Amino acid sequence: MSELIVVAGPTGAGKTALGAAVAERLGGEVVSADAFAVYRGMDIGTAKPPVELRARVPHHLLDVADPRETYSAGTFVREADAAIAAIHARRRVAVVVGGTHFYVRALLRGLFTEPAKDPVRRAALEAEWERDAEKVRARLERVDPEAAARIPPRDRQRTLRALEVWLATGQPMSELWCQERRAGFRYRYVMLGLAPPRADLHARIALRVDAMLASGLLDEVRTLLEQGVPRSAQAFKAIGYRECAQVLDRTWTLSQAREEMIVATRRLAKRQWTWLRSEPVVEWLAGFGETVVDEVMAGLEARRGAIAGS
Repeated sequence: MSELIVVAGPTGAGKTALGAAVAERLGGEVVSADAFAVYRGMDIGTAKPPVELRARVPHHLLDVADPRETYSAGTFVREADAAIAAIHARRRVAVVVGGTHFYVRALLRGLFTEPAKDPVRRAALEAEWERDAEKVRARLERVDPEAAARIPPRDRQRTLRALEVWLATGQPMSELWCQERRAGFRYRYVMLGLAPPRADLHARIALRVDAMLASGLLDEVRTLLEQGVPRSAQAFKAIGYRECAQVLDRTWTLSQAREEMIVATRRLAKRQWTWLRSEPVVEWLAGFGETVVDEVMAGLEARRGAIAGS
């Protein structure tokens, strides 16, 4: 097995900065594990690395999908495997920067075998969701409370899939996740977990939302809609896009959208922290990405030979 450096943590903690700095100092390349940065034309709301940084440090799996498409975890694993293999063939270090922890887990552990999708059952579940989404969520909480705790309340696709799996197999989706965890790892890895002070992170999230709006997020969303990206697209589940669409529809004020974005981002950060705490081995870093680079490098340099020689 080859070894990876994985940079994880809550949104806004500086994963992009830390991952790029580590890759640059070790002569490596970054593999993005972000479910929304894969989409072309979604730059501001997904906080993609700036062009000048990508010119210095190669980044993979950015801008690889059309926002009208649904990009899956399975596709990510296949493309990430190919990128990592190419990086290692060049005798360089692969640094996985994980915004979407489900993608990180799938890359490290593999994807469990799910039952085949049943169009009839899925259509019935979708109709139930349209009639009463809260009732559907309550059903998932009854049959699989662990999955309900891990899947965001507004995540229609994953909620319905978890119920679909339970109906098809009689087995909770969370039990399949446990089987996946017991299956072992596909790569050796070092996981760096950013854990800045919670209050500081919340303040930074608010500043980040303001910066996105000031940089033209509304115009970015307007362009996507004009290009025919439907509001129901998977890409529009990214925080900021639906909120800005509400502003463009004159349903919300910009101030309302800003507040909703801040609240949603804080909730996402909390879920990401919960996931990271469940990982078996994490090297915790009590600060933001750009402030802990020297600390990280001091630890990595000691085993650089093992990493570079994988």
